[in-house]
Amino acid sequence: MAEAVYSIKDVEKISGIKAHTIRIWEQRYNILKPKRTDTNIRYYNGDDLKLLLNIKVLNTNGVKISKIARMSETEIRETVSESYTCCEKFGSQVNALVVAMIELDEERFENIINRNIVQIGLEKTMKAVIYPFYVKVGLMWQTCSILPAQEHFISNLIRQKIIVAIDGQVVNYDQPAPKFILFLPADEWHEVGLLFANYMIKARGGRTLYLGQSLPMSNLKSVQDQYQADYFFTFFTSGWDKEKLEAYLERLGAEFPQKKILIAGSNVEIENPRLPRNIEFLKRIDELVPFVEGKFS
Repeated sequence: MAEAVYSIKDVEKISGIKAHTIRIWEQRYNILKPKRTDTNIRYYNGDDLKLLLNIKVLNTNGVKISKIARMSETEIRETVSESYTCCEKFGSQVNALVVAMIELDEERFENIINRNIVQIGLEKTMKAVIYPFYVKVGLMWQTCSILPAQEHFISNLIRQKIIVAIDGQVVNYDQPAPKFILFLPADEWHEVGLLFANYMIKARGGRTLYLGQSLPMSNLKSVQDQYQADYFFTFFTSGWDKEKLEAYLERLGAEFPQKKILIAGSNVEIENPRLPRNIEFLKRIDELVPFVEGKFS
């Protein structure tokens, strides 16, 4: 993969630092030295982005930019390593997580995520840190500035955390509870959201049959004949244009006309497909809660 190249707007979106502020820091403190194209347009590379993310962490935690400007890049990294573990501001932790992904730094990831899970629990950690982190990952995909291996590295670590939390749930099989089938359609592979839904349902006493990634619909029908779930839940995150999505949803709704099918994912929000009467789009994962608690039928 060629070296990642970012425009100042790309850097602004990913780091959360205004382009105007970046220019001031360059001119006043000489913190960054952007490169120039043949047509004199400034651009930044991956090292520039990591440096800016680390600067944002320190600045958010009260270190003045004038002091940061006097530090070497090594000193900045070391100070960030000391400071982000005591940071209460989630934005700084999201930026630190992006750096951990780029640098394949498992120790930094563990420190950020473990501390949050202990202090605020898995659900709040997902909402305050992990989901905003994935928004930034999406922006980086748009600029072709991360390797699939980098995203897979961090996603697998997140998966492990959710799986451990799921394993810690105690299921009372004598207590009546709504039953869910959780699955991803064929050729859908991003299961962090689905795993988190599995955790949320189990944590509230619901029953789940977790079928995971890329499930053919014929398998889904066979499983339902045996399991008799009350609800289905699935995500659509990649590669679905509106026509393809509507065709799949129409077939899915027709296969299980008497069941409530809950769907989520960025693809649904972007394409805004026509939904069969028994399919409901959840904009937020916590909209699952009323179904688990029996407030909807």
